Amino acid sequence: MTATQPYPLMMTRLGLAALASLGAACAPVQTTPPSATRTAPAVAASEAAPAPTACPQDLAAIARCLSGQDSAGAFYLIAMPTTWNQRLVLHAHGGPALGAPKAERSVEDLERWSIMVRAGYAWAGSTFRQGGVEVRAAAEDTERLRQIFVQHVAQPQRTILHGQSWGASVAAQGAGMFQRTADGKRPYDAVLLTSGVLAGGTRSYDFRTDLRVVYQYLCHNHPRPTEAAYPLNIGLPRDATMSQNDLQARLNECLGLNKPAAERTAEQQAKVKTIADVIRIPASSIQGHMNWATFHFRDVVQHRTGGASPFGNRGVVYKGSPDDAALNAGVLRYQADPQAVARFGQDTDPTGRIPVPVLTVKGVDDPTAFVELDAQFKATMEQGGSGARLVQTFTRHNTHSYLSDPTYPTLLTALLRWADEGVKPTPESIAQQCPANEAAFGKGCAFLPDYVPAPLASRVYDRTRP
Repeated sequence: MTATQPYPLMMTRLGLAALASLGAACAPVQTTPPSATRTAPAVAASEAAPAPTACPQDLAAIARCLSGQDSAGAFYLIAMPTTWNQRLVLHAHGGPALGAPKAERSVEDLERWSIMVRAGYAWAGSTFRQGGVEVRAAAEDTERLRQIFVQHVAQPQRTILHGQSWGASVAAQGAGMFQRTADGKRPYDAVLLTSGVLAGGTRSYDFRTDLRVVYQYLCHNHPRPTEAAYPLNIGLPRDATMSQNDLQARLNECLGLNKPAAERTAEQQAKVKTIADVIRIPASSIQGHMNWATFHFRDVVQHRTGGASPFGNRGVVYKGSPDDAALNAGVLRYQADPQAVARFGQDTDPTGRIPVPVLTVKGVDDPTAFVELDAQFKATMEQGGSGARLVQTFTRHNTHSYLSDPTYPTLLTALLRWADEGVKPTPESIAQQCPANEAAFGKGCAFLPDYVPAPLASRVYDRTRP
């Protein structure tokens, strides 16, 4: 979803690096119909073999690493544990970052997900060929990396497609797009979606439009009255020179986000509380979500949807402020462009047609990808005919970028048993199995087997849609 949130330590370290090169990506939107599936194309003859490279320090003693750049321009990194369990985890990263891809991104991803290698899995991750919000292109890059692994590294007995955050939407799309290889086999045996943005672009980002208009109602500085006005649902005009630091300065000016709550003025704290109560997000995540509603919205509008915005707030009735009547009368209103919505949805909305087992996990207090998004994904899978192939799990965690070390090996073991033996896990069985992994990977089991998320409409305001 975004690697820009400032709250968890890991998210801060990785998110700032990902945002350092905020800029414009310019590849065209994909035109494959959402219902289409493809035979995974044969890997291009021009795909060179990966070259040996140094592993991150915590894996150097137990793995060898390989890296390269594929024919589309994406960098990638592969880690092969010395003691390999013959399983490959193919990783689709979150974010997305804006601007040209950098090899460092895959290093950061491997560092974060080193638990996979320490648990015996091979790991492969792509930077994707470009920055920006283009899901199907990222799915193609991920499939290309799988083929590079098979051709040049090893033939795994099982391949698990793993998507994290925004990358969960990439994995969900990719699992539906690529259902057979040229020889008739399935490219992916199972799918693991962690902390996922799973309601599709046409619904997952509604609250960020709400954030922009409520913030502007309260603060009047994005844009300022002395600056040229523009529709807030485009993020920024194409030629705007605002940087992430510029935006942060404006947020601090109005809300004092750079200060502890006790050091903010009464006016600043009142505005922070209004935003948190109306948009239903923690104050600590305002900065990150405003980054998305500014820079990523511009990327979507300028490079994915032909200059028109797929985001709108027409018909929203905001609640939770000191004066809701004044707020609803005063916020700017926008209608999403129907063609932009269709174009954006074609690329980003999951179809719910996945032919292999799918396991998800999310912290119930995830401040970035709301837990209610998973309720929407369940409905999508059921509508697409794949409901029986989905098991959702939830944990007590309040973080987004990483939950805990024992969580992921537990999920992978349950998922592979489902793929290998046909034994479908339950949230209860997964919760019961997790403590056995704490001896090897440390404490951190926090599954809530009885938790059921509320519908997305209970968290994000309904609105008039094209």
